[in-house]
Amino acid sequence: MKAVRFFIFAGTLAMVAGCGNGNSSSTTAEQQTAQERIASVSVMAVTAKDVPQEDVYTSTVEAYATNNIAPQSPSRIQKIYVEVGDFVRAGQIVAKMDDVSLNQTRLSMTNDSLEYHRLKGLYEEGGVSKSDLDAMELKYNVTRSQYENILENTILRSPISGVISARNYDRGDMYTGNPIYVVEQITPVKLLVGISEADYTKVKKNDSVEITVDAIPGRTFAGRISRIYPTIDPSTHTFTSEIQVANADHALRPGMYARVKVLFGVNHSVTVPDNCIVKQQGSAIRSVYVLQEDNTVSERVVTLGRHFEEEYEILSGLGEGEKIVVKGQASLKNGDKVNVQ
Repeated sequence: MKAVRFFIFAGTLAMVAGCGNGNSSSTTAEQQTAQERIASVSVMAVTAKDVPQEDVYTSTVEAYATNNIAPQSPSRIQKIYVEVGDFVRAGQIVAKMDDVSLNQTRLSMTNDSLEYHRLKGLYEEGGVSKSDLDAMELKYNVTRSQYENILENTILRSPISGVISARNYDRGDMYTGNPIYVVEQITPVKLLVGISEADYTKVKKNDSVEITVDAIPGRTFAGRISRIYPTIDPSTHTFTSEIQVANADHALRPGMYARVKVLFGVNHSVTVPDNCIVKQQGSAIRSVYVLQEDNTVSERVVTLGRHFEEEYEILSGLGEGEKIVVKGQASLKNGDKVNVQ
């Protein structure tokens, strides 16, 4: 009987010992899991600084003015004076048309001039009436006007200073409709830029801008806003600003691809490194993790402003002096305990 009781007692001790070992293993696993949840992170205190409010837009360099040079009516081209690529001054002769009509009109004008002055002398002596003199004066003025018009369409001059960008005829050709020359003014040049309507009140006439072109790497051109169009495009929600660049050395040419940097002012804003911004997939929500006093983190939704030099401007959601996680935030959740390194 005593032997039986001994075996029962021993078995009970073994069961108790077994239960004790199982609880110890479970407690150890929970402690390890709790320790694994404490992520090691790096933090920084955010600061505010002046942030230039600027955007870069693409555009194409255009001639400030373009003129087509051609006579008023069909005529044969007698002489060609300039070629494509030549620079011309305003008023410079570029071509001469057949001058038969010009010479005929000149003779008529000269004859009418002589007759008018002859009658004027007779009128002063009382030899002709005032009406006869007035009629001759009118005839002379009409002939002179015709001569000046034909002269303008026979001796062709450039109306602007610029570069010849096209020549469509050769000497001896009959002008039939296309312009003989196209001349483009490239001092200055202009660029048309579509700017978001949200910045309409920030853009002012004569504001300075910076222009760069792919064709001339490493060089920046200074320009200014010369004109602001008064309407907004309803399809793109942009308005057009005309940029003028002096281009005194003719470096910029029409057709060049350009980038225009427009400055809208300066904001004093909180800034954070761009790699600490958490982006939720499939959403436009952006957030950062803010360190709390109890070494937990709080996910904070922020509104982003300008992006510059690997930093984001924060427009709202974060205050100066708050500490944010800048490393180790990828696996964090709101309320997680962290170990600050």
